[in-house]
Amino acid sequence: INAEYGGAVYVVVGTAKEMCLAPRSSSGGHLYCYRLVDDGCHMELVHKTPVDDIPTALCSFNGRLLVGVGKLLRIYDLGKRKLLRKCENKQIPNCIVGIRCSGQRILVSDNQESVHFLRYRQSENTMSVFADDTFPRWVTQATLLDYYSVAVADKFGNLAVMRLSQDARDYIDDDPTGNKAIWDRGLLNGASQKMDMLCMFHIGESVSFLELATLIPGGSEALVYTTLSGTIGMFVPFTSREDIDFFQHLEMHMRNESAPICGRDHLTYRSSYIPVKGT
Repeated sequence: INAEYGGAVYVVVGTAKEMCLAPRSSSGGHLYCYRLVDDGCHMELVHKTPVDDIPTALCSFNGRLLVGVGKLLRIYDLGKRKLLRKCENKQIPNCIVGIRCSGQRILVSDNQESVHFLRYRQSENTMSVFADDTFPRWVTQATLLDYYSVAVADKFGNLAVMRLSQDARDYIDDDPTGNKAIWDRGLLNGASQKMDMLCMFHIGESVSFLELATLIPGGSEALVYTTLSGTIGMFVPFTSREDIDFFQHLEMHMRNESAPICGRDHLTYRSSYIPVKGT
């Protein structure tokens, strides 16, 4: 919704031209902008904007549009003849596969290098990476749990929950201009702050959808996921220490009393790539 253009609702669709999956190549792409009319029953084409790579991710951002064009992160604004590029970031390593935002904070998923937190400085019109992950995850889906936490699923069937550390939060507040985050690069040209992994669980299937949702009115939030094989599952947070102790002991006794039929240890399976943690 863009208030500057009469409060109309616009839908943007990204397309690729002459795309080849292996090896990955294309001759460019387009962003088609449609306006919803007749109370959302019909769409009319406003204009199309050419881009020099495949638009792999789109996200609404404060009345503008965040677009992942290959490994470039751009902010577009609505123009009369085409979308106008207002800002660009070139710090993402490989290819952007997902974008989420909360306030001025942007979460960008890379197809090989996990997720990156960026901060948009409106006064300077810049986007800078201030935190990233220490593990090279091949991300398929990622979603924000709160302002500091994120859930990430990769193509090998792992799901992890990560959170920005207390030092990173203080660092953001002490660096209002963002210049220090640009020049203070970490190891191997990574961000100077790293996220802490709170939970790790091996689902065993590639996650195709991941979202934080409330299934019943007034109920607690749960992390719902679907997989390529058609599985629908969810992760429910514990609200008390007694529940955590009970289910940990129940799981321990089930492993001892009822061994898997095929003989593979349950704990080893859930730790196929990274040791299971927090679940």
